[in-house]
Amino acid sequence: MSDIGILNQPRKVLVGVSGGIAAYKSADLVRRLKERGFEVRVVMTESACQFITPLTMQAVSGNSVHQDLFDLEAEAAMGHIELAKWAEVILIAPATANTLAKIAHGICDNLLTTLTIASQAKLVIAPAMNQQMWANPTTQNNLNQLKQLGANIVGPAAGEQACGDIGEGRMEEPLVIAEYLVELLQNQIDKTTNSDADLIGKTVLITAGPTVEPIDPVRYISNHSSGKMGYALAAAANSMGANVVLISGPVGLAPPNGIAFVSVQTASEMLHAVKQHIRDCDIFVGCAAVADYTPLQVADQKIKKSEEAMEINLVKNPDIIAWVAEQNPRPIVVGFAAESQNLRQFAEGKLKRKKLDMICANDISRRGLGFNSDNNQILMLSSKGSEIQLPAGCKSQIARSILNQVNKEFLLEK
Repeated sequence: MSDIGILNQPRKVLVGVSGGIAAYKSADLVRRLKERGFEVRVVMTESACQFITPLTMQAVSGNSVHQDLFDLEAEAAMGHIELAKWAEVILIAPATANTLAKIAHGICDNLLTTLTIASQAKLVIAPAMNQQMWANPTTQNNLNQLKQLGANIVGPAAGEQACGDIGEGRMEEPLVIAEYLVELLQNQIDKTTNSDADLIGKTVLITAGPTVEPIDPVRYISNHSSGKMGYALAAAANSMGANVVLISGPVGLAPPNGIAFVSVQTASEMLHAVKQHIRDCDIFVGCAAVADYTPLQVADQKIKKSEEAMEINLVKNPDIIAWVAEQNPRPIVVGFAAESQNLRQFAEGKLKRKKLDMICANDISRRGLGFNSDNNQILMLSSKGSEIQLPAGCKSQIARSILNQVNKEFLLEK
């Protein structure tokens, strides 16, 4: 299990499955949770059983599935109350608009909603519904009510839906939800034990994702960055006690809870945002895949396809991380190098040329690592001469290791 984030102590999670097509993802979600050390029990609504069978959920969880509020055998021992006390986390995935509404208004007409109201467990909700239902003001009011009551919301994602619509409302992927839960609970453990919370009082500024450089109102220049590494760094820094500002290009990820978030499009916009937040920054992590070039001129109207060949004049974009490194005073500066060959050579050159404190290099030619992957493998080089090879692992785990090393080399000695 060295390639995934694993809790440092077992936790009890009750997975609630409500009646939406995304219920097919719930079996994989349970598997992902068990991989990460969770003890899992499952509750299904009557509608959920129309989409996936209790037998499937029992097989993947290893425990009997709970369905009926009026199960005479279970209720003889007040089964729903015992289950409510057992859970440390109640994770509802998928959470339909109907289930959101019931929980927000305290309606207890099935086992899942009753358990949610009867339990003091941390509540995590992964919404899943049609994009129009998600955008409906009633749904959003219910969601805001749940947030005010302390619920944690993960997702939804955007994309094509089962009905053919495109937009927000897809249940977040099981791996993303599982890693979110690991980070959420690890953060709770760190705050309770002060373990690994070594960035308390520090401000960490992180750039993430790609930039997009417009050619005309339709087309642009960009790259394959998903933003997952930068978002993992933001979540890890937050869990270690830091004040986090995340500046992100366009990605399909929800910002981690508890951080300041700035959304940008172009490299120039990203530099402007960095300049606004750099003053009080202790650590700057330039994880964004900033486009190296941008079109010299942007067409006001869509360029029509009229010639066999087209030339676009490009000019260099501002070098954001080099600008940060030139400031005086300046924060600790950590950069990234995504290379397809000569990894060490190019990383060392970038470390020295841009006067960075540390560089994290990854080989994008390795299948299943780097761009658009949930995993990464990093070679860390520092200006102090250290060299650390982080083995392949999930990006949340890699992120914590990077920040621990930054803390060890550049903060603890002060």
